[in-house]
Amino acid sequence: MPEKDVTLILDILSKEYGRGAYPGRNSEGLSPEWDPTPFHVLMATILSQRTKDNNTRKASDALFRKFDSAEAVANADIDEISELIRPSGFPYQKGKALIDVCTILIKEYGSEVPSDLDELLKLPKVGRKTANCVRSYAFGLNAICVDTHVHRIANLMGLVKTRTPDETEFALMRITPEERWSDINRYIVRHGQTVCIPNHPRCDRCQISEMCARYTDGIR
Repeated sequence: MPEKDVTLILDILSKEYGRGAYPGRNSEGLSPEWDPTPFHVLMATILSQRTKDNNTRKASDALFRKFDSAEAVANADIDEISELIRPSGFPYQKGKALIDVCTILIKEYGSEVPSDLDELLKLPKVGRKTANCVRSYAFGLNAICVDTHVHRIANLMGLVKTRTPDETEFALMRITPEERWSDINRYIVRHGQTVCIPNHPRCDRCQISEMCARYTDGIR
């Protein structure tokens, strides 16, 4: 698909969803509990792995009310952390990862979250999706964060034909102007939460259905 078509899709979705969404945000794209610092975005994105968006918000809010810094998390009791983040699933594994990540941040990065992709990828439980979310939402850098919504919808629409999220990221990079990379996650995630729902897409409500291969193939 030409760059101008991807740009048009993002322009339409931006009018529909405003600020968009990222891990830990509520359905309106606003968080009443915390600001999107690099620490918050990193912790919330780790919690978002293999769970639903609303569960990420519940777990993030509970965590940040009690432990709101790298030092606080690193020195916390694993059982207490696990109980707070239980809504996100895999509480012990994720709790240990949060503690390990914060311990490394303190020892290796002066308690600061790095913005460099390679440095982020050195952290436990941090893959390309998590690293790119941090780079995009916390640091304002151009990055494509491919979660399940982005991978699914990009393939449904025919924007890409890929098997894995990493393949989707690189394919989208090739067809999207760099200055719009961050908009892909910001708006397609909201679209996947509200309209292009897994297994029950609401095509009659979709403002970009005419540009979607799944929809146009179905009505031919």
